Amino acid sequence: MKSFLPITLNITNKNIVIIGGGKVAYTKVMVLLRFTDNIQVYAPDICDEITQSSFNITWIETIYTKDLLKDAFLVYACTNNKDLNLQIKHDGNEMNKLVNIVDNPDFCDFISPAIIKEDYMTIAVGSNGCDVRKSIKWRNKIKDCLSDGRITI
Repeated sequence: MKSFLPITLNITNKNIVIIGGGKVAYTKVMVLLRFTDNIQVYAPDICDEITQSSFNITWIETIYTKDLLKDAFLVYACTNNKDLNLQIKHDGNEMNKLVNIVDNPDFCDFISPAIIKEDYMTIAVGSNGCDVRKSIKWRNKIKDCLSDGRITI
């Protein structure tokens, strides 16, 4: 089992690159938009939820090339092609980029926790990549406790 260190990264003015344009990429965009709009999405086909949105992000319909990672701070491989995701991981690491292969923590340099964000406060719940559903369950319980006043700050 890998060991992931929970940290908070400064992504101010940093490029976040998503390779893939389907529903998984869209979900990742929605999470990231809570923190930044400096997001670039690259894929041969990008879903309507991204292309027809009013998000202030960059999206380009193109095939994957290593050059797409050049200016990235973080890379998310969100394709439905395992071999391509592993190639993105290899290329990213070769270029000293941190890479997340969505839904495959064994090959990730970082993983995304379940998040609660309100104003400048953030709570992140992670399972070290072992049980995403449990992380989400814990996050939701914490959120419920904050919402209904069982936890006050």
